[in-house]
Amino acid sequence: MIKLNNTSKITELTTPDSKEDTGQKTKKTQPQTGSAIRPKVVDAKVYKVKSAFVKNSVFITLSYVNTPEGRRPIEIFINSKDLNRAPEYVVLTRLISAIFRRATDPMFILEELHGIHDPNGGSFKEGKYYHSFYAEVAETIEKFFFDVGIIKEKKETSNKSENEEITQINSDQELVHVNNSQPLEAINTQFRICPTCSSKSLKTENGCDSCVECGYSKCDK
Repeated sequence: MIKLNNTSKITELTTPDSKEDTGQKTKKTQPQTGSAIRPKVVDAKVYKVKSAFVKNSVFITLSYVNTPEGRRPIEIFINSKDLNRAPEYVVLTRLISAIFRRATDPMFILEELHGIHDPNGGSFKEGKYYHSFYAEVAETIEKFFFDVGIIKEKKETSNKSENEEITQINSDQELVHVNNSQPLEAINTQFRICPTCSSKSLKTENGCDSCVECGYSKCDK
């Protein structure tokens, strides 16, 4: 117990922690310039996806905003009657929306979603093979990018390229001569990412995925 005399004085001491707290408060009030600001009203498109990987139809809503740098996606919502997968859809919604708002180039999310494989195997839909439900989400996002003009389709030219010559041998075989000066990406447009060697050399033949680079084949497993 402290005894005080009549001449004793009580003074309040300021600690350096209080100064740091005030500095943190001023930092919190500063606006974030790294992410896109969502306006009150946005334009959006809704896509209905019927997938073999889930029981009920899935409705995917994608919205975009116009910025000085161009049109960019701002958020995504995934909804379905299947309440068992609702937490999974919430996680997808929040993660992809965060990437849309903060990433300078959100196109990488398409390749990442296409690279996810379902443990029970893939499925064909409308003549195209999908590794998982997430690949169908990526396909929907890519379609949205084309629909709103975030990605512009290359116009097909009526004149054939001088670097490519196609000679038909018979009705069953076609021999294609390609000039070496033509870039590989222009030739490999139908190939996908191989899960083994990570090169864009995976193609589907007779319903089976095989890699022409490393020899990976899904049917051999």
